[in-house]
Amino acid sequence: MSGISTQDIEALMALFERTEWKAMHLTLGDFDLFLSKDGSSPDRAVAPFAHALPVASAPVPPADAPAPATPSSGRADAPVVPAGWTLVTATSLGTFYRAPKPGAPVFTELGASVAEDSELCLIEVMKLFTTLRATTTGTVREIYAEDGQLVEFGQPLFLIEPHG
Repeated sequence: MSGISTQDIEALMALFERTEWKAMHLTLGDFDLFLSKDGSSPDRAVAPFAHALPVASAPVPPADAPAPATPSSGRADAPVVPAGWTLVTATSLGTFYRAPKPGAPVFTELGASVAEDSELCLIEVMKLFTTLRATTTGTVREIYAEDGQLVEFGQPLFLIEPHG
């Protein structure tokens, strides 16, 4: 089963239950898993789960659409992002880690200067770790998630004020 244990599947199902997602389709090698909260089937259009997406900034609306004051995550508590600043969001559902391992120094602190390739955190799902990078040179102005916290796809994690 591609190295996926029953415990991994149970953990993934528990994480899925805590999200607002209606369905999720996960394919890893020969392993295929479809989860649904509304009784839909895998043949319906469902965005596939991706374990390594590029780091996202605040969404850019189409030219003819008015710019939203907050990211389009649908959350009432979504932060306001000043023009030109970068909002780094979770690239997948998983556990947020500020350090590479327990007891190690964190990747970044509030007020720290970061470069485009600076590591900010790790997101872990089913023992697969994805590193999120700053994607811009600037200063970390907000850290929205707590170490060890479950985060959802698109959830705000860091706010970076660009240098210059």
